[in-house]
Amino acid sequence: MITQRRLALAWAFIVCLLIGHNAWLWLGQRIVPDTDILALLPLDKRDPVLQQSFTHMVDSAQQRVVVLVGAKDWNDAGRAADAYRKVLAPHGALLAFDAMSDDTQAGWLASLQPHALLLVGAAQERQLREQPAAYWKDDALARLYNAFSGPKLGSFRDDPFGLFTGWAQERAGETPVRPRDGRLFVAGEGREYVLLTYTLKASAFSLGAQDAVVPLLAQAGDAARSAAPDAEVITAGVMLHAAAAGRQASSEIHTIGVGSLVGIILLTWLTFRSVKPIGLTLLAIGIGFLGALSVCWLLFGQIHLLTLVFGASLIGVAQDYGIYFLCHRLRADPALGSTALLRRLLPGLSLSMLAAVVGYMGLALSPFPGLRHMAVFSALGLVFAWLTVVCWFPGLISGRTLGAGWLAQNYRKLMPRWPRFSHRPKSIGLALLLGAMAIGGWLQLTTNDDIRSLQSSPPELIRDQIKLSKLLDAPSPVQYFLVRGASSEEVLQREEALKRRLDGLVAQQHITGYQALSNWVPSARAQAERRALVEARLLATGGPLSLLAQEIGEEPQWAVDTAAHLRSNARPLVIDDFMRTPAAEPWRHLWLGAVDVGGAPTHASIVALRGLRYASLPLLAGAAQNLDGVQWVDKVGGISAVLGSYRAAMGWVVLGAYAVVFAVLFPRYRGRTWRVLAPTAAASILTVAVLGFAGQPLQLFHVLALMLLLGVGVDYGIFMQEESSDGDDAPWLAVGLSAASTILSFGLLALSGTPALRAFGLTMLVGAALVWLFAPCFSVSKDSKHATPDPV
Repeated sequence: MITQRRLALAWAFIVCLLIGHNAWLWLGQRIVPDTDILALLPLDKRDPVLQQSFTHMVDSAQQRVVVLVGAKDWNDAGRAADAYRKVLAPHGALLAFDAMSDDTQAGWLASLQPHALLLVGAAQERQLREQPAAYWKDDALARLYNAFSGPKLGSFRDDPFGLFTGWAQERAGETPVRPRDGRLFVAGEGREYVLLTYTLKASAFSLGAQDAVVPLLAQAGDAARSAAPDAEVITAGVMLHAAAAGRQASSEIHTIGVGSLVGIILLTWLTFRSVKPIGLTLLAIGIGFLGALSVCWLLFGQIHLLTLVFGASLIGVAQDYGIYFLCHRLRADPALGSTALLRRLLPGLSLSMLAAVVGYMGLALSPFPGLRHMAVFSALGLVFAWLTVVCWFPGLISGRTLGAGWLAQNYRKLMPRWPRFSHRPKSIGLALLLGAMAIGGWLQLTTNDDIRSLQSSPPELIRDQIKLSKLLDAPSPVQYFLVRGASSEEVLQREEALKRRLDGLVAQQHITGYQALSNWVPSARAQAERRALVEARLLATGGPLSLLAQEIGEEPQWAVDTAAHLRSNARPLVIDDFMRTPAAEPWRHLWLGAVDVGGAPTHASIVALRGLRYASLPLLAGAAQNLDGVQWVDKVGGISAVLGSYRAAMGWVVLGAYAVVFAVLFPRYRGRTWRVLAPTAAASILTVAVLGFAGQPLQLFHVLALMLLLGVGVDYGIFMQEESSDGDDAPWLAVGLSAASTILSFGLLALSGTPALRAFGLTMLVGAALVWLFAPCFSVSKDSKHATPDPV
């Protein structure tokens, strides 16, 4: 049998490895916690194309920073924008300016000129089918002689009927942004804005990049406002939200962690009147934290910042085992060695640790990677803290080193006065009253699974994002159509079928427009149809081109030569060729191309929507019905539906966990097992009722907290049912200290700016307090434990 000394030495060796590994991670590898909020969202492994489309849309946006610098006067806006750019100009290694000018757009159009005859706008295609030859002759004459007939691309002979020009104008209509004086211009709300876009060279979720870029953006904004006092600067980008989340999480780590530590130190000093128990408690917590971090890194290869925030709450739970041992050592017979005391307490310690791990593993059943990381981190932390208590505490503390402090002496006096549950009328009446209150609270309970209710970005960032999206008429990155097909051609044809339905919704103002690659690269079938239409309606002998030649006094050969010249610009446009041109740059996020889905050839694209109204979502979803390969994607609604389904599923998991814990505890407690679980069960029911009375809609994170409450609260039931040689007040004191520490740590989570953690913390705060109140009520005297067991 392994002696306590050998066990302590073996654990010392493991702790040295943990310290070395953590030193290597932080000092050698210089690990940086992940701040990507999307890492916390569930992955749709059943549909890799759908998941890839969402990632594709997000990735296209997260490296960009979009800025609007506006003023009532265009010259003031330009002067402020120049001042903004001047600040950022020396930092091109961090932020690359996306230059855009008239020359850039001219280059786009020049690259498409060889395909001009096949690029016909939707409105002009309808006119080609409906209008007579005289209409097109008169239109061409107007373009030739009228200086105000609209923009002209190239010479008159290149586009006599304005088809390519009309197509280019239609494409320009997909955004309100226009070139002006060498800048990009957009107007709205009585102001004129200069649009500036930058591309981040580092990841938007890099803490180092955030620390460097965010202050620069603030400095540039100040410079713009100094150059033009009337200037308004609107900035949007994923990095800004990630940086705000990082600052918030970093602040919460300090608030929660330091607050918990200070509270535990104060409680320990008031209880034991000694520094040594404080040191021992912190030792167990610290090793638990180091061990959890090391193993999680080895398992997942990364650590999320919110995992560390949640892990800070581990402080309030990991100390339970040390407190339980110390409270028994406080009044134990000095002749009873610490090793012997540990053997006597080990069953209760083991069961409490096992129950807590069961609670945390319930969190691991959620679909969210971030929550799984938090669950594994916390469960490992508890195991490492428990092993520290078992391996080291007997050797680090003896029977004569502890004395009872003020809190221990006075808290014990409450034990005899605490009410006990019995069959007396007062107990039954109180139980009925609490039951009626629980029913009343549950009847007022509502649910809200909308993922937007978990939004935690600062209001000013959300306000800027909304205003910028409105001014730029930007499409939504989380609601779109996913189009699939066996080939690129099939995808483009299916896009065109979808667009015919969307045109009706645009006419009804449910959306203001859409963006699709088939707007720029029609399918081969559509190109062939348009060429045939142009040939028949415009270029045929005796058609509008011949009539135009007669009208302007040209020989018939002019019409023949012009038709040949136009046909030279009829080379079919292929999607792969287009994607290699500069003109494709703003639209690359819409094309997924070939997607590997396990051998079957699949191509996919995205049709993005502008001016989407949430009231129109059902109509948009209906637009995809009965269209082969077209799927409506509402990531907000999808994630909200996942939250709702898992909230319901996790409710059953909580009930199942109670059954599992009951089975684990029954061999030891037999007829008293219900007394171990009753405090936590009653507290959980009343906590949900409190949420109902408080008007808090029930969501997944409340239910997950109830799962954890089982793991934490059952400790108190176990402690109160375990044997004690000192008048049963050691378990009572241990429960009080553990509950106070848990309330401190998880109660501070209720102050979190992250809504999910706040909901979690609020549930744990109320639930842990109620378990602490109820646990002594279900305890029995020492003599009763050896009497006939209670009926279950």
